[in-house]
Amino acid sequence: MTIALFSDIHANLPAFEAFLADIDSRKPDAVYCLGDMIGYNIWPNEVMDEIRRRGVATLAGNHDLKTKGYAYELVSAANQAYLNTLPANIELEYQLNNDHFNIVLAHGSTRSINEYVLEDLDENYVLEMMREAKADILCVGHSHLPYHRIIGNKQVVNIGSVGKPKDGNPMGCYVILTITDTINVDFIRFSYDIEKAAQAIEDSPLPDDFADRLRKAY
Repeated sequence: MTIALFSDIHANLPAFEAFLADIDSRKPDAVYCLGDMIGYNIWPNEVMDEIRRRGVATLAGNHDLKTKGYAYELVSAANQAYLNTLPANIELEYQLNNDHFNIVLAHGSTRSINEYVLEDLDENYVLEMMREAKADILCVGHSHLPYHRIIGNKQVVNIGSVGKPKDGNPMGCYVILTITDTINVDFIRFSYDIEKAAQAIEDSPLPDDFADRLRKAY
């Protein structure tokens, strides 16, 4: 069983198209989006239209709930209505070696769409949050900083960002979970036309700083 998880496209169509080409070549069994399809670039509708066409189960990110400002006013009425239907969390149940385990997907955290579950977050806090959510594996986005953390028999995965990495590597990032007799977490990096995405920002009313962040991944 292979599960592809992606997040934080942020209306970056060149990155999203490169991601789709990569994921289509891998043919995972299931695909989930952890939110933030919009904001920071000019193609929110193209991104959402394709996610909707493919029927990808999707969470609401914090940017997906915003409505003020140029990047958010680009969103069509149909896509705005779609955003308003998205859940905060998705719970998945699987079986591993005759034991059931739960994977919980959240944009920020299971407690708040805006909370950052960073790699150095106090482990007791993380474990309590996972206990509340009945999560054996917690997968999040939001910070755009990918990591895989193991705390006892629990795992936390930040899946990175497709369209706005912040870890110093401008290549897009997503995760594939492989469930066999073990659970493997693979971070997939892919190249895309960064300059096309950056130039689109600079040719729009959006701040030029957004383009610099794409080029330098901060």
